[in-house]
Amino acid sequence: MADFQRSVPDTVKFLRRGPSILARSRIDLWLLFPVLCIMALGLVVLYSGAGASQEAVDKQLLRYGVAMLGMLIMAQINLRELERFVPVLYVIGILLLVGVLLFGVGAKGAQRWLQIPGGPRFQPSELLKLAVPLTVAWYLAGKPRPPSLLHTLVAFALVMVPVLLIAKQPDLGTSVLIGASGIFVIFFGGLLWRYVVLAIVAAAAAMPALWMVMHDYQKQRVMTLLNPESDPLGAGWNIIQSKIAIGSGGLTGKGWLQGTQSHLDFLPETHTDFIIAVLAEEFGLLGVLLLMFLYAFVLIRGLIIAGKAKDPFSRMLAASLTLTFFVYLVVNIGMVSGLLPVVGVPLPLVSYGGTSAVTLMLSIGMLMSIRAQRTSRRLRKVR
Repeated sequence: MADFQRSVPDTVKFLRRGPSILARSRIDLWLLFPVLCIMALGLVVLYSGAGASQEAVDKQLLRYGVAMLGMLIMAQINLRELERFVPVLYVIGILLLVGVLLFGVGAKGAQRWLQIPGGPRFQPSELLKLAVPLTVAWYLAGKPRPPSLLHTLVAFALVMVPVLLIAKQPDLGTSVLIGASGIFVIFFGGLLWRYVVLAIVAAAAAMPALWMVMHDYQKQRVMTLLNPESDPLGAGWNIIQSKIAIGSGGLTGKGWLQGTQSHLDFLPETHTDFIIAVLAEEFGLLGVLLLMFLYAFVLIRGLIIAGKAKDPFSRMLAASLTLTFFVYLVVNIGMVSGLLPVVGVPLPLVSYGGTSAVTLMLSIGMLMSIRAQRTSRRLRKVR
């Protein structure tokens, strides 16, 4: 009995000990580990997809480093304190989008960038991938749930203003992602099902009008989706070659650096939008399933964080960021496999490029921040 009593102060002292280094850094290993695995697998596939280019891998490693730094910084920020600056961020984003339309830099028939005098150009629409869900969550967090029709319409307007400005550039892929991120927040804000049904009916009724305002190349993409064999050497080439690459990989693939569709230049954009076709050809179905397992781990962890968030703002934001990540997957895999039109959405954390990786890692950092707020609150209760 005496030994037990002597052990009690030691136990209390242990419980009162400060949080671990990992807890103080606000890093969620359950979220970080699959993300790092996705990046590592992405570098392996990128090396092959870029024609065995070490330079491409080195540049992507540098971008991953910047993205990781952004994630670490974002994880340290208390999003509840950031909440009051959200409207300013949204207004700045809208003004930048207007600036793109007025004096933006064009490339490949699209005007999506702003040029910094004497510096690099940047794409303001990437800012809205974070600003839109933040703004809609900020607006609905202070409203009763379920939100009224007026509040729902205001939230919908906050989403549609940047979506329409980005679609005007034109950038259909980014506008879809931003629209989805905002709609997810509205849905998780307690949207009544009758409004959901009404929105679906209205969207279906608007399809003919949408077709009339679409650009010719966007209409061509839809027609190619329905019948790619109608122009096998032109508009249908990308989808046909992508299907061949995916199917030829079989169960285990042809082997790393042994893909014929990619290395003989049949497959387009092998290191960006169509990189998963390279993975399927060289590593087969098993390689694709491994990547899907890692993605599923990230999505499940994100939804767990959303479900355990203690306030409406954090809950809606975490759910939106997680499901937007899911939309990235669905759109990219759908377009590569011929189930959706080609809209230029990268495969998350695998496709070559820095802007998308930084945006996604900032989202991951936000999820870690939301999780850390719940953990710190629990530690204060223990003390």
